[in-house]
Amino acid sequence: MADTESEDQAPEEPDQNHLQHLSDGAGCTEIWEHLSDFRDAENEEETDGDKT
Repeated sequence: MADTESEDQAPEEPDQNHLQHLSDGAGCTEIWEHLSDFRDAENEEETDGDKT
């Protein structure tokens, strides 16, 4: 017998906030550059906090 409880639940949406600034139709290169810049900005924030 199938588990009806899991069938009724919608799948959990992945966190896509890091992609919100991409335009519709962005290609692989644009996505890669955006994610690289996003990651670099996060790393700068972490290292700035260590310089006390």
